Amino acid sequence: MRLRNTPDHYGAIPLALHWAVAILVIGAWLTGDLDDLLAAGAPRAAGLFAHMSMGLAIVALVVIRLLWRIGDPPPTPEHTVLGQWLDHAGRLTHYALYALLVAIPIAGITLQFARGNAVPVFGLFEIASPWPADRAFARSVKGVHELLANALLVLAGLHAAAALAHHVILRDRTLLRMLPASRR
Repeated sequence: MRLRNTPDHYGAIPLALHWAVAILVIGAWLTGDLDDLLAAGAPRAAGLFAHMSMGLAIVALVVIRLLWRIGDPPPTPEHTVLGQWLDHAGRLTHYALYALLVAIPIAGITLQFARGNAVPVFGLFEIASPWPADRAFARSVKGVHELLANALLVLAGLHAAAALAHHVILRDRTLLRMLPASRR
């Protein structure tokens, strides 16, 4: 498989970045949403550390993907009976996904700082909170963080449903060209 995109298929680098982010988003959402199931103390701290590490990894991979995309444009959209409208909807959805993939970790970092806590960066070092703890602000930021994370899951679900609709209803190669094992 080629590393770069071709006019009709995604390359290995964009595919790896896409699927790695998808897996990390699911993992981050699960560790964030199910943290109350973990026992207080070390298990919950480990879950939070994993959650924050996945969030930081998502931001790093999204930045890499956007930089890669500058030099390696995506394949041309498949022609469908819905024409340009579908292309514009897909582009808008991708912009919204990228925005959420960056905004959610920023809200998470802000939440850690609002709690007065440092942000651990993959266990290598920590970034200290620039301000003292503020419980009311932390509650507000937590609500925003959770709302954005849930919105991301809904939008990602619509993104996946659209790919399936392309495959099953429109019978084009939109889904196939994003799968690593598909033939050109």
